[in-house]
Amino acid sequence: MKLKNILIVVNDLERSKKFYRDLFGLEVISDQEGNVILTEGLVLQDAQIWKEEISGEVISGHNASELYFEERDMDGLIRKLKEVEESMKESGEKIQYLTPLTELPWGQKMLRFYDPDGNLIEVRTPA
Repeated sequence: MKLKNILIVVNDLERSKKFYRDLFGLEVISDQEGNVILTEGLVLQDAQIWKEEISGEVISGHNASELYFEERDMDGLIRKLKEVEESMKESGEKIQYLTPLTELPWGQKMLRFYDPDGNLIEVRTPA
């Protein structure tokens, strides 16, 4: 057995595809009726479909799990984040940060923030 994908629930598939493409370079592999598979194994599921699937409400904005990325060019990521935030201003949205850019005692840099749907993301420089 092996893990194939990680699924996150989103309210606006188009917004989320753009967010993950612009920030992390993820591309669409498959786009079918509210279920989008991106490169690197990330799946975006439409919130309405997910609510029906689980017969319950979606709880966003939690910190019980996160998507973890590694990025060598943290300054470049910060620039991309600012560009993404600028494009989000039109809709009144902004990126919410949980942990500011921090240098850990062993030299690794880390940043934590939420995507537009409240899914927690952590980015670190490689160890």
